[in-house]
Amino acid sequence: MDEKDNKKSVLDHVRTSWSSLPKAIKLFAIILCIAIVAIALKVMYPASAVGINFFDADPEIIKPGELSVLSWDVSGATNVSIEPDIGAVNSKGSFSVSPYETTTYKLMASSKGDKKIATFTVKVEELDPEKITTEWNDSYLFKSKDDALKKLEMLKERSKEINTTFRPEFENLSGIILLDYLETEKEFSKSIEVLYIYAYTQQSKNVNDQFFNSLLAESQDLLTEHNKATAFATVKLSSLNKDEWERLFSEEPGLEMYRPFFEANYMRFIEHRPVDEAQVVYLAEIGNQRMKLETEALSKITNEVTMAGNITLESGEEFQVNSQSYYTLLSTDQNRENRKKCYDKLFYHLISESDSMASLYSEKARLDDLVARELKYRDSYESRLYSLYLTKDQVEDMNTVFKERKDVFEDYNEFRRRKLGLETLRPYDLSLQLEDQPGKNYTYTDALQDIQKSYSKMDPSFNEIFLKMVTGNFIDVYPDPDHGKQPGGYCYGLSALKSPSLIFMNYNGLIGDQKTLTHELGHGIHFYLMGNFTDYFYCSGQIYEMEIPSTFNEELFVDYIIENSDKETAVAVLADHIGEYQSYFIGQPMITEFEYKAHQLCSEKGNVSGAELNALWTGLAKEYRSKSIEYYTEDSAGWADINHIYFTDNYYTFNYAISKAITLSLFKQYKEDPKTFNENYITYLSEGSVMPPEEKLKKYFGIEINRQLFEDAMDIVELRIQELKKLEST
Repeated sequence: MDEKDNKKSVLDHVRTSWSSLPKAIKLFAIILCIAIVAIALKVMYPASAVGINFFDADPEIIKPGELSVLSWDVSGATNVSIEPDIGAVNSKGSFSVSPYETTTYKLMASSKGDKKIATFTVKVEELDPEKITTEWNDSYLFKSKDDALKKLEMLKERSKEINTTFRPEFENLSGIILLDYLETEKEFSKSIEVLYIYAYTQQSKNVNDQFFNSLLAESQDLLTEHNKATAFATVKLSSLNKDEWERLFSEEPGLEMYRPFFEANYMRFIEHRPVDEAQVVYLAEIGNQRMKLETEALSKITNEVTMAGNITLESGEEFQVNSQSYYTLLSTDQNRENRKKCYDKLFYHLISESDSMASLYSEKARLDDLVARELKYRDSYESRLYSLYLTKDQVEDMNTVFKERKDVFEDYNEFRRRKLGLETLRPYDLSLQLEDQPGKNYTYTDALQDIQKSYSKMDPSFNEIFLKMVTGNFIDVYPDPDHGKQPGGYCYGLSALKSPSLIFMNYNGLIGDQKTLTHELGHGIHFYLMGNFTDYFYCSGQIYEMEIPSTFNEELFVDYIIENSDKETAVAVLADHIGEYQSYFIGQPMITEFEYKAHQLCSEKGNVSGAELNALWTGLAKEYRSKSIEYYTEDSAGWADINHIYFTDNYYTFNYAISKAITLSLFKQYKEDPKTFNENYITYLSEGSVMPPEEKLKKYFGIEINRQLFEDAMDIVELRIQELKKLEST
C-alpha cells in the first residue's frame, strides 16, 4: 500500500468513527474545538484592554466665571464620554469648562464589555461677599457735576456744527457724504446717551434733587434741539426711493453695513414720514413735552401717589404705607387684618389721587395721538404696533387666548386659598409668600449666589458679565423712598461705552425681589453682549425682544430653586412665579387694553376725570380677573401708579406678555438641548437689531408670533401648576 492509499484509509476511518458517534458527543466536540481556537487566537492576537491613562483639570480650583481645561488620554476604547453636560468625546483631547459650583466630572470609556471610569473634581470658589457692591459709582460717566455741565454745553455747540456742516452737503447727497454724516451722528449719539443716562439715573435716586432734575430737563431739551438741527437729514432720508438708496450704497461700500439701520429707521417709514423740516421741528417740540410729562408723572408717583400715609397695625405700631412698605407688608405679614388695612390705605388713597393723574394722562394721550396723526397713523396704538413690527391681529389673538384661558389659573388660586386656610381669597391675600414664615428675608448676597448658580448650563459669558455688574458698582440695590428714591427697577444699557449696564433696584429681600434682580441682570447681559459684539446703531431692539433675556433669566432662577432648595422654599418660589404668570398673561394685556380705551376716551372728551378712568379700569378688570377672588365693589384706581402707562413708549406692558410667551418656548428648547440652544441664544442676543425681531426669532429658534405661541404658553402654565401641586404633595 502506497502513502496515498494509507492517508485515504486513515481519513475513511475517521469519517466512519465520527459518523458512529452520538449527536451529543459530536456537539460537545465542536464546542470544545471552537473554544480551543478562540483561546489560541487570544494568545496569538491579544485584544487591547481599555485604559484611562490620565484625566485631570488645570487649574483644579477656579473662581466663578473662570475656565478650567479638562484633559484626558484613553486607550483601547470605542466609546468615550464625559458627564455632566459634555457628552461623547475623542479618545484624547481637552475641553474648557466654567462650572458655577464645585463639580465632579466623570470620564467613561468602554469597548466590548470592558469599561473604565475616572473622576475629577473642579472646585469653584464662592462669590466673595466682600467684593459685592451695592451702590452706583458712576464717576466713569462724569467725574463731577461740572464736567457734566461742560459736556452739555459742548454738545450744544457740536449739534450746531453738525447742522452747519451737513445741511448744504445734503442738497447733493452722495454715499460718501452720507457715511460721513452717519459716523458723525453716531459719535454725537453716544455722547448724549451717556449724559442722559447720567442725569436720568441720578434723578431716579432722588426725584427731588434739583441739580439732576435740571440736568435731565436740559438733556431732554438738547435732544429736542438736535432733532430740529438735523431735520434736513430726517426729511431727506425718509423721502428717498429704492433706486436712490441703491445709488448711495453703490457709491460708498462702507454704507452696506448700515443697510439694516436705514431700512428700520427710514425706508419702512416712507408712508409715515414728516413732509418737511417745519413738521420735524413741530414733532420734536411735542416729543419734548411728552418727555417732560413722563418725568413729572414719575415724580408725582414717588412723592404723592404712593405715599398713602400711616396705619396702626394690630400690635399698636404705626406703619407708613409707601411704594416699598406696601408690597413688603402684603408679602410678609401673616396677620390678615394688617394686610387689609395696608391694602385699603393705598386703595382709597389712589382714588383720591386719580383726578390729578387723570389730568396728566389726558394731556399725554392727546400728545401721543397728535404725533401719530401727524405721521398719517389713525392713532398712537397703530403707530406703536407698526414700530414694533406687530399687527393688530397678532395682539388680538394674544388677548383672545389669554381671556379664553384665564380659568387655567383657578387651580392655582384654589391652591393658594387652601394653603392659606381661607374661605375666600381677597386682593390682599394674593401677594403673601406661601411659607411657614413668610417674612423670611433672602439677603442680597444669597440672592446673587443663587442667581449665579442658575447660570450653570448657560454660556460662560453669562457669568463673566454677571461678575462685572455685581462687583463693579453697577447696581444700586436698596430702597430709600424717604429720600426720594423712585420705586421699581430698571436697567440702562451703556453700549456707548461698551460697559456693563446700570441697574436700579429696590431690594427688600422678598422672593419677588430675587426675580426682579435676575430679570434686570438679564437685561444687563443682553446690553453688554450687544455693546461688545455689534455696531452701536444696532444696540437696541423692540420692547418685547428686549424683554426676552430678562424673562428667560426668571425661568432659569425658578428652575434652579426648585431643584436645589428645600420643599417649603421651592413651593413658595414656584407659587410666586405662577402668580407672576397671571400678571404677565392677564394683568399686562389688560393694562394695554386700558391704555387703548383711555386714549379713545380722551380723544372723545378731551380731559377726563379720575372717576371715568377708574370706571374704565374696573370694567376691564372684571373681564380679565378671576371669579374666585372677591374684589371690592368700588371702582379701583389701580392704573394711577403704574409707571409704564406714562412712558413716551406707549403701550409698553403687553410686550411683557409677548416676551414671556416667547421665553417659555425658548426655555423648552433650552431644556431639550442646552448646548445647541446656547450657541443660538448667544448669537441671537449679540446681534441686536440687525434684522427685524420676528425674522430673527424664526432664524435662530423657528418661533413665530401667532395664536399657537400663546396657546403653547398657557399649556406650559398648566404644567407649572401641576408641578406645584405635585411638589406640595411630596
